[in-house]
Formats: sequence, structure tokens, C-alpha cells
Amino acid sequence: MNVSENYRNAWESYWRETSDARGEAIWDSDPSLSAAPHSELLLPHADRDRTIVDLGCGNGTQTRYLATRFAHAVGVDLSHAAVEHARRAANGAPVEFQQLDLTDTDAVRALHHKLGDAHVYMRAVIHQSEPAARPAVAAAVAELIGGEGRAFVVELTSASRDVLKRAAAEPGGPGPKLRRVFHHGLKPADAPDDEIPRLLAEAGLTVLAEGETTVPQTEHLADGTRIDLPAHWYVLGRA
Repeated sequence: MNVSENYRNAWESYWRETSDARGEAIWDSDPSLSAAPHSELLLPHADRDRTIVDLGCGNGTQTRYLATRFAHAVGVDLSHAAVEHARRAANGAPVEFQQLDLTDTDAVRALHHKLGDAHVYMRAVIHQSEPAARPAVAAAVAELIGGEGRAFVVELTSASRDVLKRAAAEPGGPGPKLRRVFHHGLKPADAPDDEIPRLLAEAGLTVLAEGETTVPQTEHLADGTRIDLPAHWYVLGRA
């Protein structure tokens, strides 16, 4: 299957209307809050001499950090506009970016054929994917890691909805970054909590380690509190 045109267009329009300014996307947190601690959780299970693939890389902030911890980093995103952002921001860094629909089984398989068994980094992708597409996204993780790679997957939990509702109910309404997410029809924290581990298991993945965390955002509430969305992380291998 492929994602719907509405979903694809929502992401294209979002990234087209996002500037290259660091942190303008609400999830574009500094790697010290995201890819850095996540790498520390993944590396005890992973060979740093393998390529790591950042699924849903957006403007590539986390991908560029991952390139400093692994042999090579490749960022992929559904949105052509996001990939163009990432390429501009790379500024000569040893990273590679390409457009990829994770529900396109042939394209995912071709990337695995090119890279061999790779590691995967995926931050908050399944929860906002269309329900019908979520099994294919989980299957893409399994395809890319093959028999030897490992994956780090972090997904928002239902508790994130309460945080987002609080942010949306601020006296002045949601902040400009969150408002843009809603304006483009993007749906954070849309998956029920039991769906993520079920999809990962059905894709043939086994949990090597897991725990609770948050996904820090680049926007704050009126009282100055940073919006941190509750999440669950997994280190995964093939069953």
C-alpha cells in the first residue's frame, strides 16, 4: 500500500511552509535531548560500524548527530520538502538524505539491498501515521534491520494527548508551532498504547530493552514549561 494523497500533501505543505530556522518545527529538539540519549540506549545492543537509517528524518537534525556515532547515517522522509530542508542543513556533513514512503515495500527493500542490514532510528512516526499504514511502517523497520541490525523506536503514549490538550487550552490558544501542526491536519499521539508493541511484534521484531521517556518539543507553555510529550522507547532486533 501507499499513504493517502491527503496525508502526503499534509506533510508536504507543512514542510514547505517551515523555514530553515533551527527548532521551528515543534519536534526539532536539540540532539542532546533526543538522538544523543537515545544513542546511549541503542549502542549497548548495536554495532557502531553499521549504517543507521533515520526514519521520518524531517530536516535532518537528529540524522546529522547520528552520523557522529555510527559509520554512516541516512535520513529518509515521506516529504520531498523535508528532504530538501535536510540537504540544505547538512552543509557538507557526511550524511545522505532521500525521499522514501515507508509503506512502499519495494522501495524499502531496495534500500535494504543497497545498505545491507542497518540500524534504524525512528522517533515518533507510527503514532501519527494513518491507521492503515502503521503495520507497513513497523514492517519497514524489520526489513531494514534484517537479521543483524538493531532499531531504536520511540513513540508517544496516550498521556501525550493530555499534555497537548493542556497546551491547546492555554488562554491565548496553542502556541504558533503547535497551531501549525493542527492547521496542517497532522495528528500527534493518535495511536492507542497497546497498538505499538502489537505492531512491532507482528512485524517480527523482538524487544531487547524498553522504558519510559519523553519527547521534548521546541515550544513552551505560557508559564515557561517546555512541552515534553510522554513516550515509550524500544530497542529491537529480529525475532
